Amino acid sequence: MSFKLGIIGGGVMAEAIISRLLQNNIYSADSIIVSEPLSSRRQFWQDQYGVSTTGNNQDILDNSEVLLLAIKPQIFNLVISNLHFNSGQKPLILSILAGVSLAKLANGFPDFPIVRVMPNTPAMVGQAMTALSPNKMVTETQLNVTLSLFSAIGSVISVPEYLMDGVTGLSGSGPAFVALMIEALADGGVASGLPRSIALQLATQTVLGTAELIKQQNLHPAILKDQVTSPGGTTIAGVAQLEENGFRHAVISAVTAAYKRSQELGK
Repeated sequence: MSFKLGIIGGGVMAEAIISRLLQNNIYSADSIIVSEPLSSRRQFWQDQYGVSTTGNNQDILDNSEVLLLAIKPQIFNLVISNLHFNSGQKPLILSILAGVSLAKLANGFPDFPIVRVMPNTPAMVGQAMTALSPNKMVTETQLNVTLSLFSAIGSVISVPEYLMDGVTGLSGSGPAFVALMIEALADGGVASGLPRSIALQLATQTVLGTAELIKQQNLHPAILKDQVTSPGGTTIAGVAQLEENGFRHAVISAVTAAYKRSQELGK
């Protein structure tokens, strides 16, 4: 049986993508097959989403028009070593493997159309930021298929491949950094006497609303910061503490560390 979409790796990101594709009727459940080594996880996919499953990655390669690689980058070579290529079967390869370059992907999938993709975990609620970079084998039709697929989980941009490790460090890893900030804001609220549940609600909505305001009004963050910061007021007192404790330096360092790790994973 031929499937429109096959996925190697049935983890969290694959689930986030597939759930949105099904909700938006981009693909139907009977046109999707997922390869997953754990039988319990295969059963979950069948029960939760009604898709076909297999424990054999070769089934995905042989029977899919589009193949989504959603494995850990560290096991890429192992997965490739167990695949056998038929000269006539070359599905579109979509890779969400952090740090794995188009050149390395092409070594594993010679002469295949390949798109390197970096989504992030807000895909679970349709608010992902996805960057993609195709190789020269990808046709315009295949690129449009890729754009349609990832538009179902949020916003999509195309970037030159040399920027992909930077994308990974910023938007790929960024949700964890933002989550830490929300947690820290809530902790600050608790330290100021707020109940934990109220502090977390305030922190979460403050971050969400600020991001939406910057996005909708196309504001530079510094402009919004200046608008909120009154002379001698509460906000400038807090900003001064952030500066004294190296807040911006810490965030910049986190992104660049993630960027460097992405480069290392590709070697």
